[in-house]
Amino acid sequence: MLRTLSRSHLALRSLSTRARKFSSKPLASVPWKVGRLNHIAVAVPELEGPVKLYRDVMGAEVSQPEDLPDHGVTVVFVNLPNTKLELLLPLGANSPIAGFIKKNPSGGMHHVCLEVQDIAAALTTLKAAGVRAIDPKPKIGAHGNPVVFLHPKDCGGVLVELEQV
Repeated sequence: MLRTLSRSHLALRSLSTRARKFSSKPLASVPWKVGRLNHIAVAVPELEGPVKLYRDVMGAEVSQPEDLPDHGVTVVFVNLPNTKLELLLPLGANSPIAGFIKKNPSGGMHHVCLEVQDIAAALTTLKAAGVRAIDPKPKIGAHGNPVVFLHPKDCGGVLVELEQV
């Protein structure tokens, strides 16, 4: 138990140390603002069970599966009144989700997606603040918009996707 507490203390200390590196500029000086929560992505080892749960048991509107070979995933969107869930199934052997499923065989929350109006301005500001992008060149995401992922070590342990809307 002491080892667990020590690790938790170190993780919190590391996070607070990292957070102190961020600029405390007033919001008015930032050329962009983060928008609404677009979706929460959930990695799944198969789609049939989760689709039935959300559509047949919970009554949600669920999209048809869509393969996104450039991202190595098959996606299904669960539309909710205030946001969406994005179910991610690995597509192909090199899928980035395959490793996540290997570590988490039942699946689990993978990332959160936040909307921005200007992804280039967001990346410039975030880079200056020490926040790393997994791949600094935006790709076209499931909604046909530019997306970029921010490193979880720079975002409180959460993989954050920014989507330009």
